[in-house]
Amino acid sequence: MPVLWLCGSPNSAIRSATRLWVRGALFGLKYVVGLRHIEKGRQHVPDEPCLIVANHQSTWETLASLLLFPDVAVVAKQELLAIPVFGWYLRRSPMIVIDRETGPKALREMIQQSQAALSEGRFVLVFPEGTRRQVTDKVEFKRGAELLYARLGVPVLPMALNSGHFWSPGSTCKRSGTITVTYGELIPAGLPSAEFSRKAEEILEAGKDPFLR
Repeated sequence: MPVLWLCGSPNSAIRSATRLWVRGALFGLKYVVGLRHIEKGRQHVPDEPCLIVANHQSTWETLASLLLFPDVAVVAKQELLAIPVFGWYLRRSPMIVIDRETGPKALREMIQQSQAALSEGRFVLVFPEGTRRQVTDKVEFKRGAELLYARLGVPVLPMALNSGHFWSPGSTCKRSGTITVTYGELIPAGLPSAEFSRKAEEILEAGKDPFLR
């Protein structure tokens, strides 16, 4: 942090340092905990930036997404800025940080920052459920996901995970196994908002691997 700060906190350098740190975290999970991951359906990931929607089961996908999509802009809640070190990187990466308590203003800021990220050639990742959920919970999007889809006008890549089987919400314990990241077929832009939500929820629900690997 001091070196990056003295160099003017350049975004590219901060992103590289962040990815290096994440590689170290995943290395530790793999060789200390025995927790690995595999990807399925990578052929569905487009060359052009798009909106990514993912179910949210653990902290794992928040970290791993920075490697799965090296220049991704993650929609995150403002409370994460209070975490030492992590918050500093989150603010300067930069990610899309919103204050959910501000209601309509938060939605406007999320849309504006997402549009800016896409214009810079960056993927935008959002967890439409709003928070981490148990593996048994049905995938249900918050209303803001439909508005974001309608306003951005880009295809959507569904990304389903089963990470909660190994690192559940609210638990500091991690289990050995293999997390499966499954990319579904692209959902085209321009669909009615309700149809988009239905399609995306169905894909993510079907992609949640019920088996421990």
